Order: sequence, then C-alpha cells, then structure tokens
Amino acid sequence: MARLGSGHRHRSPRAVTLPSQAVLRDACTSGYDHEPNTHVSDFDAGIPGTLPRLNPKCVELAVRTAMALDADVKSVSRFDRKHYFYSDLPTGYQITQRYSPIAKNGQLILSQSGFPVRIEQIQLEQDTAKTTFDPRRRMSSIDLNRAGTGLMEIVSKPDMRSPEEAADYVRTLQSLLRAVGASDGNMEQGSLRCDVNVSVNRPGDAPGTRCEIKNLNSVRFMMVAISSEVFRHIALLEGGTAVAQETRGFHEDRNETFKLRSKEDSPDYRYMPDPNIPPLVLAKDYLTSIREKMPELPSKTRERLLKLGLSERDAGVLLSVDSGRDVGVDGSLGQGVVAYFDQLSRDHDPKTVVNWLTHELLGQLTLRGKGFGDNTVTASQMGEIIKLVEQGNLTGNTGKTLLRHMLDNPSTTSATELAQSLSLIALEDDSLEQLCRDVLAAMPNESQAVRDGNMNVLNKILGRVMKQSHGTANAQTARRVIQDILRV
Repeated sequence: MARLGSGHRHRSPRAVTLPSQAVLRDACTSGYDHEPNTHVSDFDAGIPGTLPRLNPKCVELAVRTAMALDADVKSVSRFDRKHYFYSDLPTGYQITQRYSPIAKNGQLILSQSGFPVRIEQIQLEQDTAKTTFDPRRRMSSIDLNRAGTGLMEIVSKPDMRSPEEAADYVRTLQSLLRAVGASDGNMEQGSLRCDVNVSVNRPGDAPGTRCEIKNLNSVRFMMVAISSEVFRHIALLEGGTAVAQETRGFHEDRNETFKLRSKEDSPDYRYMPDPNIPPLVLAKDYLTSIREKMPELPSKTRERLLKLGLSERDAGVLLSVDSGRDVGVDGSLGQGVVAYFDQLSRDHDPKTVVNWLTHELLGQLTLRGKGFGDNTVTASQMGEIIKLVEQGNLTGNTGKTLLRHMLDNPSTTSATELAQSLSLIALEDDSLEQLCRDVLAAMPNESQAVRDGNMNVLNKILGRVMKQSHGTANAQTARRVIQDILRV
C-alpha cells in the first residue's frame, strides 16, 4: 500500500490586485509605497450615504485574464455582499461575486510540466485595508489606502499533486497576468496573494479533509507551507487521528502552519445580493473588441521562440525575465526582454542575439544587482555592438568590454562612436601585421621554436599580440599573420 501523502491535492485561490484605481471605489489612487491613509475614498472609509462605483478598467482586465485562461466569460454577472465585522473593513461587508462570477471553467497549462490545471471561476471583489500589528505597543494600525482596490480571485480545481506543481502554477500564472497587463504579479508587495487548500489521501481513495493556508506571500514559503501541512496530515492519519477541517496560517520563522480557526468557528458571512450595484452586462461587441486586442500569451511566445531555433533553455530564460513580454494595461508592448529580443532578431541571427542577451547583457546586469528593467543599453545600441562584432570591427572580447562600459556609463551616444573613443575598434591589417612583426622581433627564441615545428609556442606569441593590442586584434587573423610571417 502506498504511503499516505502520495495522493495529496492542492487547490489554490489567487487574489490578484488589479493595477487600476479600484473595482468599487471613487477615483482615488492606491499604491504600495504611499503614506498610510493618504488615498482613501469616502465609500471605503465607510462614510454614510456614499455609494460604490464600478471601475470599467478592472472589468476589462478581468475579461482579458479570463480569455487568456480560456474561461467562459459570462455575459451577465452579479455582485454580492460578504458580511463580517473587522477593523480592516469599515463598511462591515466586502463586495464580491460568490454566486455569479464574471468567468468560469478555464484552464492553465503549466509552463514547466505542461500539465493542465482547471480553473473553477474568476471573480471580482474589493480589497480590505491593511492591518499592521505592533507587539511592543500591543496595538494595530489600519491603512485604508488599499481598501476598495480591485481584486480578481482566481480559484483553481484540486488538480495539483505536489509543492513543485503548485509553484509551477503560480509562476505560470504570474507570467500570464503580466502578459495581459492584469497585474505585475509581485507577491512581496501583495499584488498576488495565495490561499492554498491541502488534503491527503491514498491513491484511489477520495480526497481527504481539506485545510486552508491563508495569505502566503512568496512561492518559496508556499512550497514550504504545503510540505509542512502534508507531513502534518500524514502524521495525524498514521497515528489514527482524523484531520480537522481548519483555516491555518504559516510561521515563516518556524516553517510550520498554525491554526487560525476551525470549521465550527468560521463566521456566517450572510451573503446577499448588493442592492447598490446592478448586474454587470457585457455586450458581445465589447468582448469581441477585447479579444481582438489580446497580446501574445507566454505559451505562444515560447512556441515562436523555439521555431526561431532557440533552445528550450534560452527560451525559458527570456520568458522568465520580467515574464519576457511585459504588456501595459493599455495593451501596448512594454520593454520586456522578449520585445527587446524581437527588435534585435529582425536584423541579426536569433541564436547570436540570444547568446548576447542571456550570457552577456543579463549576466552583467545580474552582477550589478540589477534586473532587465534597469537596462540602459537600447536595442539600437545593442544591435550596433552585435553588428560591429559580426563585421570584424570589434572582437568578441572588445564587444563585451564595450557593453560593460555602456552599462556602467549610460549614454545616448552610438556604440560605434563609443568604440572609437575607447580605441576598441579592431586593428587594420597593416597595423596588425606591424604589431605581429614587433612581437616576433621581441621573442626570437619563441619565433625559432615555431619555425622548428613547435606549434604550441605559437599560442604564447599570439597571447602577447592580443595583450599588446588591448584585445582589439582579431585572434584568428593574428594567428594567420604570424604564421605567414614565420612561413609555417
């Protein structure tokens, strides 16, 4: 009999913060780094007599996400009130779409495994305020800035069987959300939050009792929390104790989950239709216009890159950096690394371009503690470097030197002008021949050894030529010139 745990399952609601004003609020901006309580609407503060307003941009982003997930977008959806009393919700209820969501029955193909995860539904709702507890003062501070901000909850079916699959799901979803401009997917800043349901069963048995782990804010912590919860379930079941259905939190310092409340303690939310928000009706023409403007999705981008001759690894690297194609909420292409690659590969061999990007540009940015978003070398400048190397005006080494200089000294000057000012342009044939003759004259013993057939010494002479040329000599050309002079 298989050990308990080989059939554990996960279903993962994802709360996605939409990068727009809000789903149900006045036109107040909300941001991660704003001063507390400086961007609060009257409705979100619970001022009597105020009414919510539906933000059309949030609806559009939800529809785009649903289409990207191949979900059934409903022509009519409705909003409900979820009642509970807590300090982070001044109105006493949260506006959500429990019973009639904006989309249902989608699918997400995981980027690493290719495994399909079913999407149960996608619903719009409003965010709550942020609560920060100060243990020394034993007080909680409430920041209403994010209250009312648009959320999109994406609920998956219990299809994932391991922490690794759950991580693959989140990373694939992040890439998709960024591609359609629905969210930056930044878990550390709360743009994407995960609640994970975990159950354990033997193969062939029905799913076990489900426990929910709330508010996981990184992929790494999510994987640790799932593993911890699976082992807890296994230990209980093998000890003859039933698993109680609970909502649990996660101790990041202890790498273990802890009880928040049991099923019996769960509040009765008293869901009811929201009388202040009419049904959301999406016309066929509206849906068609959004579908026509949908950007290229990561899965299609991967296929296209592979057809250009890129390896799975190189395509994966491009897609993993800023999710490759970064699309703004207006649908215009951003400055993702795949868009950068696309510009360069129009005029240069795609394999050559990807080598420069993955091994040089991205590598140098990483060494400087920067991401691709900090890149100051334009596609035009990068293209010039590649062209100069291809034409022999720069060697591979001097091309890399020029790129590093441009990263450290941002400039609008062309790569050609910079290469000339830094004396990096490859030596002309006459200059190279004279340099080789000077080196050979300074190394008579080595020169004679090469004439006598010891070709290993040739590398020593070549190294001296490259050093004295400061890398501007083409190594293959220099080797040929030396051999011609020595007549070997």
